[in-house]
Amino acid sequence: MGAASIQQMADRVAQLMEERLRLPGKGLAEKLRKGGRRLPKKVRLAAEALAQAEMMAQNPRLMMQVDHPTVAEAYDICLAHLNRVNPWENRKTTALGILASIAFSLLAVAVLVAAVIYWRGLV
Repeated sequence: MGAASIQQMADRVAQLMEERLRLPGKGLAEKLRKGGRRLPKKVRLAAEALAQAEMMAQNPRLMMQVDHPTVAEAYDICLAHLNRVNPWENRKTTALGILASIAFSLLAVAVLVAAVIYWRGLV
């Protein structure tokens, strides 16, 4: 596994993060910095290891220190998670959460108004 293949792995994970999670930024490290909290801990740690290996692969002396099986495993973990992410489902869940919050707020206000009207003896 050479520097080019590690770079390709990092680029693929960054591309999937942009497509599936809509994370802005150039490169894997910046995408992790901006939206890494949206990933589960195991996937986030694997992506950070991959970003670290990408940085080390740019220097020939540091490239010899890269643990290639660990990088391959981190890549597999990231791909497995990001391929399961459905952007449409995420948007739908977010929209339903917002609608549920609005509906609960309206219900609470209606109950409060009804209680005030009852306590003031207008009914």
